[in-house]
Amino acid sequence: MSSHMIRGRQLSRDTEHRIAMRRNLVQSLFEHGKVRTTLPKAKEVQAMAERLITLARKGTLTARRRVIATLNDRRLVDDEQEFTGQSVVQKLFTDIAPNFADRPGGYSRIIKLQDYRIGDAASLVLLQLLTEESGPRGTARRSAGLRRKRNERLHRFATNALKKAKPESSSSEEKSAPPAST
Repeated sequence: MSSHMIRGRQLSRDTEHRIAMRRNLVQSLFEHGKVRTTLPKAKEVQAMAERLITLARKGTLTARRRVIATLNDRRLVDDEQEFTGQSVVQKLFTDIAPNFADRPGGYSRIIKLQDYRIGDAASLVLLQLLTEESGPRGTARRSAGLRRKRNERLHRFATNALKKAKPESSSSEEKSAPPAST
């Protein structure tokens, strides 16, 4: 038995279950913009989602048909579980793909979360699309930030200590110095 052309993770599922799970996770990612799952699943879904976004960026009829064949399109619902009249593929082609028109790749990111799944203690990650709303919050952490702050604190302490020591030394010098002769 040869092992040629075997790609992807098995994820302890048979073929049909694995394909259906991948489709559902990709559709949820396109619908909500983010999905919370395990790391191996997220890596599989990320590859599939980025391929579909690249197809959707073309915007051709052939690309739309390939995306529909891959996803088995489903309709979107709002918060009250009412149909919005839009499908996942429509949202992909009208909302998501135009946001990435000038980006050559890397449409999503995986963020490792600190919590674990209760049942089997699997580590969880957040797979999210890179949109303007999901951008990083705050500033980037500087690698030398802690050392720099510590050095500034030490420098401030040393200058304050020198300022306090100078008035005492100048007053003691005046007392110990003999009076100048005129």
